Amino acid sequence: MELTVLVDNNTLIDRYLLGEPGISYLIEDHETRILFDLGYSDAFMINARKLGLDLLNLDYIALSHGHLDHTWGLDPLVRALTEARIEGLTCKRPTVIAHPDVFATKTVMELPEIGTMISMDKLARHMDMQLSKAPVWITSHLVFLGEIPRIFPFEDARLGATLRNGVLAPDDLLDDTSLAYVSSQGLVIITGCAHAGICNTIEYAKKVCNTKQIHDVIGGFHLQSPATTRMEQTTGYLAAQGICALHPCHCTDLGSKIALSRVLPVYEVGSGLHLFFPESCS
Repeated sequence: MELTVLVDNNTLIDRYLLGEPGISYLIEDHETRILFDLGYSDAFMINARKLGLDLLNLDYIALSHGHLDHTWGLDPLVRALTEARIEGLTCKRPTVIAHPDVFATKTVMELPEIGTMISMDKLARHMDMQLSKAPVWITSHLVFLGEIPRIFPFEDARLGATLRNGVLAPDDLLDDTSLAYVSSQGLVIITGCAHAGICNTIEYAKKVCNTKQIHDVIGGFHLQSPATTRMEQTTGYLAAQGICALHPCHCTDLGSKIALSRVLPVYEVGSGLHLFFPESCS
């Protein structure tokens, strides 16, 4: 599997790519091409063009959850696919894989809408839909985890509110999910924000993939000025997993990265980062 960071909060030194508060990864597993999240704007598309990567022929678009910094890039991608079809260019009709709640209205503080801006019905005119709470194996080695059980009390997942049956209610972010790849070195877990909790996410990935060996975790850990007890329990859990590498980014602040680096190897992430993971023979 090859993973290219199309957009992140950070950019790599001496790389003239765009960054924004958001995440978008292009994942290629043999002939299958998956776009995981689309950031906030068209920055992921601009960076893809600079990197010579084709986003007109995607097989899947996997969404980690419905927040603006992960889904508002859908609009410019729909525009690009529409324009390509008008011009008679070759392009695929990708399948969107997401939790059923990913299209729900979401709000926080005074912001009236931070959820997905394109409705499911509108998006289904351009792309196929595969909405699932259960895990979905995209390839023989890459799985969309679906709804992640919350088993660690120290990982509070609630943020803002969501519209349920016409009434705003506290948002437990049940739509938050991740991907996991079974490599020859162990699991590679790819997160968006990990609102479900990075420890909950890892534990569920181990269960779904039937393995305890974790090689790498890349993505947002949702550790932004976390409480001391949460940080201590998170680092304690991660240290016990024997993980070879961490690539925390996006919604993981500097203090949290420093704390993580005291127990495990932490590596830099930014727009343009390219990682390769050999597949498992099993």
